[in-house]
Amino acid sequence: MTTTITYIKEWQQALHQEITYLKKFGGSRYSVVNGRMVSNEGPYSYYFDTASSLKIPVGSSIKLEWGTMKTGGKVLSSEGRGIILALEKNLGEFISDAYLLHDPWELLEQLIERLDEIKKNKQKRLRVKRLMNPSMEKKHPVEKIKSNVHELMLRSKYNPATFVWGPPGTGKTYTLARTAANKYFQKKRVLILSHSNQAVDVLMAELTDFMKRKKRFQEGDVLRYGGSMGDISTTHREITTNLLIEKQDPLLAKDRERLFEERRLIKQDLAHSFSKRDSDHLLELEIRIARMLEKVRRKEVQLVEDAFIVGTTLAKAASDKAVYEQTYDVVILDEASMAFVPQVAFAATLGKRVIICGDFKQLPPIASSRDPLVVKWLKEDVFHHAGMVEWLNEGKLHPQLFLLKEQRRMHPDISAFTNRYIYHSLVSDHESVHKSRNPIVGLAPFKGHASVLLDTSFTGLHGMSDITTNSRFNLWQLLLSFQLIHEAQLGGAKSIGYVTPYRAQANLMGLLLEEMDEKGDNQADIIAATVHRFQGSERDVMIFDTVDSAPQDRAGMLLTGKDSERLINVAITRTKGKFLHVSNRSFIEKHVYRGKTLRQLVDYQVRHKQTITTKEIGSWIRNQHPKLKWIHARKLEVVFQDLKTAKSSITISLPEGTLLSEEWNKQLLGRGKRIKLTVISNKNWSASNVWLEKSFPFPFVMIDDKVLWLGLPLEGARGVHPPYVAARLISSQVCEYVLKQI
Repeated sequence: MTTTITYIKEWQQALHQEITYLKKFGGSRYSVVNGRMVSNEGPYSYYFDTASSLKIPVGSSIKLEWGTMKTGGKVLSSEGRGIILALEKNLGEFISDAYLLHDPWELLEQLIERLDEIKKNKQKRLRVKRLMNPSMEKKHPVEKIKSNVHELMLRSKYNPATFVWGPPGTGKTYTLARTAANKYFQKKRVLILSHSNQAVDVLMAELTDFMKRKKRFQEGDVLRYGGSMGDISTTHREITTNLLIEKQDPLLAKDRERLFEERRLIKQDLAHSFSKRDSDHLLELEIRIARMLEKVRRKEVQLVEDAFIVGTTLAKAASDKAVYEQTYDVVILDEASMAFVPQVAFAATLGKRVIICGDFKQLPPIASSRDPLVVKWLKEDVFHHAGMVEWLNEGKLHPQLFLLKEQRRMHPDISAFTNRYIYHSLVSDHESVHKSRNPIVGLAPFKGHASVLLDTSFTGLHGMSDITTNSRFNLWQLLLSFQLIHEAQLGGAKSIGYVTPYRAQANLMGLLLEEMDEKGDNQADIIAATVHRFQGSERDVMIFDTVDSAPQDRAGMLLTGKDSERLINVAITRTKGKFLHVSNRSFIEKHVYRGKTLRQLVDYQVRHKQTITTKEIGSWIRNQHPKLKWIHARKLEVVFQDLKTAKSSITISLPEGTLLSEEWNKQLLGRGKRIKLTVISNKNWSASNVWLEKSFPFPFVMIDDKVLWLGLPLEGARGVHPPYVAARLISSQVCEYVLKQI
């Protein structure tokens, strides 16, 4: 059996490897523009504008890349759409546009320090041992169990480490919150941790509401500690350090408010017109803010010491003495399947008992290095390393694994697939879920259907990879998915999620939603993102766009690799009432093995008659968007009208085998003299101004870099079967993206 010291040494090596990788290659890249020198006395300080607010803590180490020049530095101020950096090199008076690289590798260094401290502490080493090699014997009295909450109370009273397996919608937050509250009622100190602020907020809000209903809430006993910028700072202020400091030291709170407001106004002025006087003032202000925050910090430390229940992130716990120098009766770690194993071990050392909760069928932790120790310890979760999954693979539940087995989130027509294929029939539906989700099922599109496969087979060759990032995208599926969002929103869905494995496609949908104004006031809450952003959330309607399609000759690793089951599981299980799966069935049947989860999902939906093909496009598209129209591809009057109104340019893609009809030739030859015609084709077309000798896989026509006709000209378009459908999109953003690919 591996010794605790060996574990810790391997974890530290893995963390060192990950830090080295992040320092060398960086991870998160942010675009910064209009860099103006504030001070030329080294370190050299610069003020930059940013496209959005960058939440990078003051004092963080960064790298700046400007063309071929690179330099290190630190963040002096980061608030609003502006940032001041202290750079090691003088890059001149003005930097037009650069990339800021930041990765929180300092947090990993702090975790290494905590692991050093664990090595020297016998009691903490014992807690790590109990976590990694949990007892085979159940010490809690099984005969006394009355409910899930009661079972978790008993397990965590008698067993040092309890693992909770919480599949989606099985009441994980409900159970953990009530367990924490009941420990508090017994005068126990509880630490609540998770890798994300959002997960901590959700659990702390549920806990607070429960304690208030029981009339047992005492101000100061429950504390949300650390960077909570979300809803909790408005919905549950009574548990935030801000409110408690306001009550204890109103003068300090007022001072903080005044300085922050002064900083906001200076940043506003700098954004409008840069001046050295304002930037100097801002730097002076940051020094005053730092002094004031030190006073706030001392108050916060006292609040943490006095509280009975503290909720914070794993990163904050590992970097803040106020948390890691305390000992708690119980530590509850939520979303543990997304945390690094050494983070989980560190969390376990902070309490006499630990509850590890998560779902190892959802996304694993994310690390960048490919070093074997990183792969072993930072890319797989603690449930695998502590033997829980090994037992399950043998058809048994580990004695220390507590499964929450009734889901209340998804309509049974959606959960039927995941219950069987992902959770091997260990999870079932609560009796209420059919009735509670029927109102969403009754909404458009596809009224009365909870699960639908929108099959894009034989609509053309739209599968492509972005030329700069290599991430995949598919314009046809993008537009169909946008239409689904539009129909669902007008149909009355309150929350809609668009999820895809590929960043390029998610970014394109984000641009499209912004430009098409689908996120205006009084409209549905819409999120478009890759699968990783969705873990932990739920939506009325989920659209899952798999993107992959011919002419690609294989399905992407995200959909077929080691973690593909977990990715697809997250995509499906965010859904409450309507799961819309946009996929190319013929491509998947040809390129994905039957044992893979994506193939199983497609086969299941086909078997259960949940498929909608292009033939039925006219029956479900009820609301044409002003900027997106679907038209029969044989009706050419509308596209010819657009050609006649072109003001500056026409770009046309003629894939291999395309033969332009008389009508098309006539229209293109009859264009105005000032209209530049660009032809993308492997054969020259004599009447063009510009010939790009390459073959795009699908046909399109672009007018004035703003109007995009997808699916035309139809003649010679490969892989297209009737009914012939074309889409007309008005979007300068999508047109610009397509032109970049050329």
